[in-house]
Amino acid sequence: MHKVIFDTDPGVDDAMALLFLHRHPEIDLLGVTTVFGNVPLVLTTRNAQFLHREWNISAPISTGAASTIDPSRRDDRAASVVHGADGLGNIGVPHTVDWPLDSRPAYQFIIETVRANPGEVTLIAVGRMTNLALALRADPAIAGLVKEVIVMGGAFDMAGNVTPVAEANIHGDPEAADILFTAPWKVTIVGLNVTMKTIMSADYLAEMVKSGENSLRLLSDLSQYYIDFYKSRVGLAGMAVHDSTACVYLVRPDLFTVRGGPVRVVCGGIADGATIQAPDSGRRFIGTPWDGQPSQWVCTGVRPDDVLGVIRAALVDGRHVIAV
Repeated sequence: MHKVIFDTDPGVDDAMALLFLHRHPEIDLLGVTTVFGNVPLVLTTRNAQFLHREWNISAPISTGAASTIDPSRRDDRAASVVHGADGLGNIGVPHTVDWPLDSRPAYQFIIETVRANPGEVTLIAVGRMTNLALALRADPAIAGLVKEVIVMGGAFDMAGNVTPVAEANIHGDPEAADILFTAPWKVTIVGLNVTMKTIMSADYLAEMVKSGENSLRLLSDLSQYYIDFYKSRVGLAGMAVHDSTACVYLVRPDLFTVRGGPVRVVCGGIADGATIQAPDSGRRFIGTPWDGQPSQWVCTGVRPDDVLGVIRAALVDGRHVIAV
């Protein structure tokens, strides 16, 4: 079993990823930590409570960071055009949801859960990296106790989605992402160059709903606004399942190709939020900010149809598909 803490900012694609983690038979979801991002923290936390209630997810929810790790920085990117004003496709989530919250702040929940399960916990972060950076600042030794960190973020060898060089999760708190990528733990980064190839069509989702349980109807309903965004603004016949793709990496890393090397994040200026890797192979760059930094893994390729198959198998009936 993969023990997982899911750090998230629900978010439509976050919702699918949450259901995937909940239903996959090889995953033990230890907790969900919320962070600002797709919508403000009060809404991402409420959305997590709503999804837990509707899908009967028992993993505790811990409220995280409401703003960037650098108090002088502001993230003013509006994601309502992508996810709806409520973050879940404007489906009418109640203003308040009666579902318990863990009393610990997210960074403390992460520290204590990792220390209670040394060498066993994978952190999957699909929003701003602020909670994980705060946990590292409070207890740097946890880097040696975490099994792996999987991040949905960054854009490698392609343009970003909020600026020509930056992806939203990184751009929203680049200082936090740089702390995360330069810590001495194993990080695998699943960026836009991979997730923009994993496109789930409206028909594919509709077939999942038909063949699965009634609870998938909610997933379909909250995804329609997101699908419309990709059709009207991006020209895609479907939606990019960014966060679920990162979660699939946990159970099926063989569906991805990766490249090793230190990763740094540009903090400030015209390239704010850009993710730049110095590959381990090839030319060496001496006397640069990449010197002496840990080598991390960046996904460079994916088998998208097989990734969609793994998602479908878990969501429809909670089984693990063997892709060929």
